Amino acid sequence: MAKAEVIDILQSAVARELAALTQYMWQHVIAVGLESGGIKGTFKDVAIAEMKHAEKFAERLDFFGEIPTAKPAKITVNQDLKQMLRDDIEIEKEAIEMYKKAIEICKDDPGTRHLFEDILLDEEEHLNEWTSLLNE
Repeated sequence: MAKAEVIDILQSAVARELAALTQYMWQHVIAVGLESGGIKGTFKDVAIAEMKHAEKFAERLDFFGEIPTAKPAKITVNQDLKQMLRDDIEIEKEAIEMYKKAIEICKDDPGTRHLFEDILLDEEEHLNEWTSLLNE
């Protein structure tokens, strides 16, 4: 394990979480229509969960003496509710793939590996939530 690789994947994780929390919070704000009532709260709840993930990754970067990025990864904003969910499924799949890679990168750093393992489980739950809601 190279420390630089661990720092890089933690920075990427912060950027991804910032993007996800922003995407979900904007969805909470702009979702409209009869079908949006039940999902608006879910968008907000998952945005808050993603914010907590970003904070945990940032704290780990601080442990290593690094300053976390403030620049999010790509954020997708759509007004169509079904497309929002498709976008959310995509961002969660990307996170799951990234965090599985991170677990391998961090195999000799139990603290960081454990952090990625815990957050991976949350991301899998989010993917299941969006997939269930979309029901396609």
